[in-house]
Amino acid sequence: MNSRVKLIGVAASVLLGAGAVLRPIAAGMRPAGVWPARSLQAGHVRAILGSGVSLAALGGFRALVADLLWLRTYAAWAACDPTATQALIRLVTTIDDRPLCFWLNGARIMAYDVPEWRLHAGGRGTAAPAEVRRRIVDEQAQAALAYLADARCRHPDSAALCVEIANLHLNRRADIAAAAAWYRAAAESPDPPYFAARIHAELLNRLGRPQEAYAWLCRLHPTLPPGDSRAMAPLVLRRIRDLERALQVPETGRYICPDARLFNQPRQKRD
Repeated sequence: MNSRVKLIGVAASVLLGAGAVLRPIAAGMRPAGVWPARSLQAGHVRAILGSGVSLAALGGFRALVADLLWLRTYAAWAACDPTATQALIRLVTTIDDRPLCFWLNGARIMAYDVPEWRLHAGGRGTAAPAEVRRRIVDEQAQAALAYLADARCRHPDSAALCVEIANLHLNRRADIAAAAAWYRAAAESPDPPYFAARIHAELLNRLGRPQEAYAWLCRLHPTLPPGDSRAMAPLVLRRIRDLERALQVPETGRYICPDARLFNQPRQKRD
């Protein structure tokens, strides 16, 4: 019973304190609404939690308090409020940095949603000059990348974070080289998704480095389980053969497939 009362008290304190403390923090943001990296300090969190309550004292309540704050984040997101949304995103992962979903969804909001809010707030929307849109998109991409850098400090082995960083570089910054490097980092993580290695090779090819892409796929293919459709071993083999033709690799120097039956598997839709 006492723990339940404590939980209700802490949750109420957090939800009430968040607004009061975040308002002056948000007032210090640049006029453009860009949330500076690492701007939420421990003192702010202590003020939100209330006197005598620390993150350590929350104990097992951290997850529930973070969930409640995420609901408040959703309300700010639904209102298209970039200042409150970004402040609350950082607060949630300061309270509980364990769930990857907070980090991933928070970074996506920063990088994809906030730029549109900022453009529409300025009355420009889709009619904004290209250079203005480019600047705002890049500012928010950089904010999201800084946030994900914090996430990597907490989850250094996460392939999902590497993929998210790669996607930001590719889709928001048009930096193919950086995206290729981060897809490789994802592919070399302890529990990598199969697609990360394939995309790394495709990006190498787009960068005009087909020889590297070919060498990478030749190393990758023998490690793929033929019976696992997610690995898409037949697709990887076809891409190897495509590169051999493009590079004019002589017959004697071509990749030797460890299982010729892969040639006879039905063609799958490219991912």
